[in-house]
Amino acid sequence: MLPGGVVTLAPRLPVQAAQPIDLIIDTDPGADDVVALFLAMASPAELNLRAITTVAGNVPLGKTSRNARLVREWAHREEVPVYAGASRPLVRTPLYAANVHGEEGLPGVPVYEPGEPLAEGTAVQYLVETLKAAAPHSITLALLGPQTNLALALGQAPSIVQGIKQVVVMGGAHFNGGNVSPVAEFNLFADPQAAKVVLASGVKLTYLPLDVTHKILTSEARLARIRQLGNQAGSRVYDIIRCYAQHDIDHYGLPGGPVHDATVIAYLLKPHLFKGRDLYMAIDARDGVGFGQTLADYYGSLKQPANVHWVTDGDAEGFFDLLTERLARLP
Repeated sequence: MLPGGVVTLAPRLPVQAAQPIDLIIDTDPGADDVVALFLAMASPAELNLRAITTVAGNVPLGKTSRNARLVREWAHREEVPVYAGASRPLVRTPLYAANVHGEEGLPGVPVYEPGEPLAEGTAVQYLVETLKAAAPHSITLALLGPQTNLALALGQAPSIVQGIKQVVVMGGAHFNGGNVSPVAEFNLFADPQAAKVVLASGVKLTYLPLDVTHKILTSEARLARIRQLGNQAGSRVYDIIRCYAQHDIDHYGLPGGPVHDATVIAYLLKPHLFKGRDLYMAIDARDGVGFGQTLADYYGSLKQPANVHWVTDGDAEGFFDLLTERLARLP
């Protein structure tokens, strides 16, 4: 305070912008994966997308790898490398979801061979080399399909966990039941052994299961806003979601369709849109009716230490506001 009672204020320091998240997306495109990739590619200020790694899942590996390169081309983000990964699960017979995603994995839009090729080397090699060289706990992995690539990388080089900041998974189910069996969600059912490897590695894990994705649903108004953007990205996402979502609307009697994988990217961009809790989770990889089930101990009955953050709720309107705003940035 100066003489005469004049108050002086300390100089205001400039606000430091948050550093973008160093991100690798591991994916099996797939309709909802494509929406997730569009959302990530439209958000370079928040997400430093280092690479996309592909895995067999919704459709075979050749098609998931082509679809990842297609969305990269559509978003004009050809600088992002795409590495092809595992063509089959660790143990079980390969499983695909053409009944939901169509034979090409991209319902509602024409597909073709994109101009830019895959990066040289495999997804597993890329993960091992990148995570070994990374600063401690610096890289986030978004797993949007079966967890086979990361499981194989961990098997080759367990020390890569030191480079991982967090792993955010679209997968699992608890309160809502499954979407490929009465208890199992597709990504876990497609390779539960791989998911068990990742769970046992001790990495920081967040799961966005069907519990939350079945609450974040399309509506005519939400899809109309995307269509009315007037750009190619909006038109493609509108056509893909409208075709893809109808399966779940019909099967579950829902008022709209979920866009499962895109919730992972929204969680990274705006975590305040979501709610969940830390809990203990186990994965059933035994043959039988429970195969692929995620057992989330939501009420702590087993008295085990928490090993995942389990997301159970999300702001649907906030999600579609974010998706629409980011799609508007794309060609």
